Amino acid sequence: MIKFGYTILYVENVETAVAFYENAFGFSRKFVTPENDYGELSTGETTLSFASKKLAAQNLKEGFIESNLEAQPFAIEIGFITDDVPEMVQKATTFGAVLVKEPTQKPWGQIVAYVRDLDGFLIEICTEVEG
Repeated sequence: MIKFGYTILYVENVETAVAFYENAFGFSRKFVTPENDYGELSTGETTLSFASKKLAAQNLKEGFIESNLEAQPFAIEIGFITDDVPEMVQKATTFGAVLVKEPTQKPWGQIVAYVRDLDGFLIEICTEVEG
């Protein structure tokens, strides 16, 4: 048996990142370690986790590419499904997300928008794909 359990984002400040996702998207905090080096949010079926860049460096001795708003986003995105994309984009940008692309309807009917979080990670905010 195998299942997708979580995604971990390497961030500058775990508490700040967790608070952003709580406020901007309404996710529930599972915990943040007392050392502020790791935290998790309940997002539904999958956990969104955060590790400090310091902790990541301990695990990845040969280094990693850090995400930041000054650089282009990585070739990966986190996708959040909602019934009201414009409202969620507005809420996210109110809490500091950077708008990348306004909500747009795709040829298959899905509404999709893109923002970047405080650490520069790309987030797709979209409606469910109807099939």
